[in-house]
Amino acid sequence: MLISEAYAQAAGGGATDMLTSLLPLVLIFVVFYFLLIRPQQKKMKEHKAMIEAVRRGDTVTTSGGIIGKVVKVQEDGVVQVEIAEGVKVKVVKGTITEVRAKGSEAEAAEKA
Repeated sequence: MLISEAYAQAAGGGATDMLTSLLPLVLIFVVFYFLLIRPQQKKMKEHKAMIEAVRRGDTVTTSGGIIGKVVKVQEDGVVQVEIAEGVKVKVVKGTITEVRAKGSEAEAAEKA
């Protein structure tokens, strides 16, 4: 006969097999949490606090690279920014990447 007979294997120790198969997945999730998820949440929280603290007179940089001074902060998440003398642009608060407070060294460098 060319085909050998297959015998059933013993099915003992099912609980430990499941534990050893799930352990690597749990370890991978823990590593991803501490290396990827947690730092990203922290960065998002800091960015949200920075955006909420924007006030009139601050110098801001948008994600498009536009630098300007905040003229007016509106309630609906929009900020009016003066990018040149007499040129005012409405910008969504979420696009602000950097906020420099009044009297910062960047303004002193611009005036010089």
